[in-house]
Amino acid sequence: MPIVKVIEVIASSEKSFDDAIKNAVKEVSKTIRNIDSVFIKDQKVHVKDGKISSYGVICKVSFRVDD
Repeated sequence: MPIVKVIEVIASSEKSFDDAIKNAVKEVSKTIRNIDSVFIKDQKVHVKDGKISSYGVICKVSFRVDD
């Protein structure tokens, strides 16, 4: 029976929430294999001078552990 591990990561983007999620997956993929899913736990934006300056996400990344 496969074991699934979950880690929590924070990522950001100046473009969009979608881009922030892609950045999270891209960075985690550098050191973690067998990623199954990403659950978005929370989202936020940073505001500067009345405009959104960046988008942030807190993600739970699930991956299968090798035997």
